[in-house]
Order: sequence, then structure tokens, then C-alpha cells
Amino acid sequence: MIPLHETFEGTFPFAPNVFDGHGFVQHYVDEGPAGAEPVICLHGEPTWGYLYRNLIGPLSRHNRVVVPDHMGFGKSETPRDRSYVLQTHVENLAALIDHLELNDITFVGQDWGGVIATQYTVRHPDRVKRMVYANSLAGYGRVSDDVPQISDSPWFRWIGEGLATGRTEQVLRNIGSTVLSVMKIIGFRNSAAVDDTWIRAYSAPFPDPDSAIGAYEFPVDAYLGRIRDYVIEGAAGVPELTSKAAILLEGMEDRAIPPARAIADFRSLWPYAPVVEMAGVGHFCQEDAPEILVTNITQFLQANP
Repeated sequence: MIPLHETFEGTFPFAPNVFDGHGFVQHYVDEGPAGAEPVICLHGEPTWGYLYRNLIGPLSRHNRVVVPDHMGFGKSETPRDRSYVLQTHVENLAALIDHLELNDITFVGQDWGGVIATQYTVRHPDRVKRMVYANSLAGYGRVSDDVPQISDSPWFRWIGEGLATGRTEQVLRNIGSTVLSVMKIIGFRNSAAVDDTWIRAYSAPFPDPDSAIGAYEFPVDAYLGRIRDYVIEGAAGVPELTSKAAILLEGMEDRAIPPARAIADFRSLWPYAPVVEMAGVGHFCQEDAPEILVTNITQFLQANP
């Protein structure tokens, strides 16, 4: 858990906010006009709200931008008595949204952030207005057999190959010292962004193996299929999910979710919605192409009032 007022040499200058009403202390950024429509930006593995540092300022000029750190990540607490599964993360998000009394939500979800946003929306469609997927997927699309499976990606092959030997747990439980290497496996491309501050920001949530339980459980939860029943339970909400305005922003050098899979899943659900294919951009598109994301998200909000 990073100290709340840590700014990492001014690269994350946003005032900290905390919510402690759901069994742990959750940190979130809350910027922009209080009465404006909310944009909730959700991170994935193994990042935190720092991923959105270059988007928060521009997007908060006209919207209320809320960026939570999931349990076990960033400036949020890492309780030892909680289950780090998809359902828990969605329920944590629901509690925060209720606390902030947010409606007409636009989700921006990358990696697990898109999955969490989807699972929230199929259960609470009345609270959500728009969906922005960024190197993520909803997971409910009907995709042909010739489209690459997620399990075939370099990241998930690495997860599976290392489970039996203990390598996966060893590396991910020590991600405070391996974070850049892990992000490169997943598909980090923008090496020019990396300096000592960057490394410290992404390493800081994980000073020891106990603090890295979330970073370990996220990919294992998917690889072992533990999310399946919860996702199936939400399927009844898919018609309302697909009634929302949506856009996919896809870095085409993703090594975790095959871009062809993400695009096919999205187009199956939203056949007429825009897909922006970003050449040379990897899984962490907020790091690789923040200006492209800001431009497209802003235009999407304006086109879908």
C-alpha cells in the first residue's frame, strides 16, 4: 500500500481519497466538476491508477473522473482475509459507486478493468451509460473457432507453464522487483517512458510477497477458470449491456489478450460500434498512446451525449 500523499516526483499529483466502508481502505482519485457525468477508469494487472496519470487531467476538464485502485493494488489496502477473485473486485466497485452516488457512468476499462466494468454493468445496467474498452474485452461475444484463444497468448502460456513448477507464483509474488519484466511479457512497449520514478511507482505497491497477493491471483483466477460461474451468472444482463454506447481502443501489439480475439468479441456484441486499431501499441495502451486514447474517448463522449 503506497502512502496516500506519495506523488512520485509530481508525476501523480492528484489528491487522494479513501473509502473504508467495504472491509478495506480503498483509494481513489476524484477529479473534475462534481456535477458532471462520471468517467470511471479501471486498471488491470499489475498496475494501479498511475496507469491513467496522463488521461486524468484532460478528461476531467468536462467530466468527473474517478480512478479507483483495486483491493491489493496501488494506494489501496491489501487485506489478508479477503478473496481476490473477480466477484470480490466487482462488489468492491459496486460499494464505491454506491458510496459516491454515481449514475450515467462511462467506464474506461483496460485489461481486468474492462472485465470488472462488464460484470458490474450486466448487474447494474441502470447506473451505466457508455463503455470504453481499452485492450480488454467483455467476454460475451460469439467468436469463431479460428480466432486465437486467450489461453494461446504469450502471457497466459507463461502463466500456465509456470504454475506446476512454482515459477509463476515466485515471480508474481515478488513483482515489486520484477514488474517491468512482467509487464513486457504482457505487452508493454513504451520503453522511453521508463525511468527510476516509473519503476518506483509500479513497484511500490508490492514491497514483499504478502503484499502481492492481488497481482498473483488476478491472472490465476482467469487461467484456472474460477471466473466462469460468476460470468455465466451475469449473462442475463448482456442485452442491456449491448444497449450501451461502446468503443474499443485496441493496441495491436497486445501479448495478453490477442487483438483478433478482443476485436471479434467486441464486434459480436456491438457490430456497428467503432473499433480503433492502434499499430505499434501494446497491452498497456495508456502508457504507449495516451494522446490517442484521450482524443478518442473525448470524441466518443461528444458523439454519444
